[in-house]
Amino acid sequence: MSKVSDKVQVDKLSKFFKSSVVWILGVVLTLFVGVVSLEGTLSSHVDGITAKTTKAAVSSFIPVVGKILGDAVDTVIGCSSILKNAVGIIGVIVIVGICLMPIIKLTTLMVIYYLGSAICQPIADEKITKLLEQMGDTFKTLLAILCSVSVMFIIGVTLVVKISNSGLMYR
Repeated sequence: MSKVSDKVQVDKLSKFFKSSVVWILGVVLTLFVGVVSLEGTLSSHVDGITAKTTKAAVSSFIPVVGKILGDAVDTVIGCSSILKNAVGIIGVIVIVGICLMPIIKLTTLMVIYYLGSAICQPIADEKITKLLEQMGDTFKTLLAILCSVSVMFIIGVTLVVKISNSGLMYR
């Protein structure tokens, strides 16, 4: 609005909101990584203890064939881990593919606004040039938010895959 009208000036408010968004994004990313890492460490120990308990219970409480069934439970858990890893890797590849299209679109829009600002500078009013440049800055902030959310999503999926692998390590 400040770039179009001389009477209404909101540059300082715009800069405040932009810096607030950047700080909030940084804090959210830090908290996300910290909480997910803690949860991954704790749940992997619980999963390992659960797997050991299940195998011991099946081996001890079923007479005659308990040992064989306990080994079968161990084999089933191992096979499910292999299947889960394959699905996890494919899932991460699909998520990256899904996230790439909006990132490419936002990058294209950002470049178009910056290019439009550069082309308009010699022939248009300075207000229009600054308006186009500020719109490019807005798309740059949106691109940073989208990339951050995409990375958090990918980290979340890979940590889920890692959590179950760590749980199998403790059996």
